[in-house]
Amino acid sequence: MTLTSRGILTYLLLVFSLSLGPYLLVIHAQHLSVGFGLVVGVLMWMPATAACLTCRILGINIASLGWNWRPVRFEVLAYVVPILYAIPVYIACWVLVPGSCAFPDYASQIGKAFGFPGSPQLATFLLGLPVFATFGVVRSIASALGEEIGWRGFLLPRLTSNFGWRIGCLISGCIWAVWHYPLLLFADYNSGTPKAFALTCFTLMVICDAYILGWLRLRSKSLWPCAMLHATHNLFIQGIFDRSTTQSGNALYVTTEFGFGMVITTAITAFILWRNSIPEQDASLLAPASAEA
Repeated sequence: MTLTSRGILTYLLLVFSLSLGPYLLVIHAQHLSVGFGLVVGVLMWMPATAACLTCRILGINIASLGWNWRPVRFEVLAYVVPILYAIPVYIACWVLVPGSCAFPDYASQIGKAFGFPGSPQLATFLLGLPVFATFGVVRSIASALGEEIGWRGFLLPRLTSNFGWRIGCLISGCIWAVWHYPLLLFADYNSGTPKAFALTCFTLMVICDAYILGWLRLRSKSLWPCAMLHATHNLFIQGIFDRSTTQSGNALYVTTEFGFGMVITTAITAFILWRNSIPEQDASLLAPASAEA
């Protein structure tokens, strides 16, 4: 067995073992906000912890995780892509599902939060959304980075090295989805639709997102665009679009990370990226030959 294969197996054993504690705490409490949300933050950093431990145990160069900052165009693209694949889903829902648009209620909450309850629209567009789109993204990256160091920084390049980009992205997406299953099945990380439906849509969306993130990782040779996309996805979809949509009825089957709408748009996005530019496997994504032969 090559060091690359041993790295994959060691990493997977570590990431699921380290995640067990946070899993149990969330499942015991039955909600993601346990410990003021800090437990989920700890969980999101278990992939990074497992990656660093694997590098330490097997003597893999930690520089192979993709710390370098590549041309800013990849970060800009990563920032915009989740907005582009989310907007059509939510606009279609608001138009086609009567009563699904809850933006006035969301704006009212923003107005109160910023101290302008009498001017919710102005508070939302002049204060709330600009703050979310800038400093909110920075805060979101702090959590998303923990996952991306592991899934795309360490795991994906080794999977694509062993299996090629098509199978590598597929395997990474399946593993990434399964890692979320305890929260979806045994806590409140779901939209409230039947669990079989939510699980299916979530899995397909995550696999499609894994191809988008895989494209960014292989093209940029950096994990930072992946962290950016993960952060903006979480912020804009969970923090803005979902809160601007009625969380009941048929809307839940279309929107959120557990509806079929995001499956369609992420699949289209992944197809467009890979069709136009398929990155080749680059040995520089792994540790130097002396460390990972």
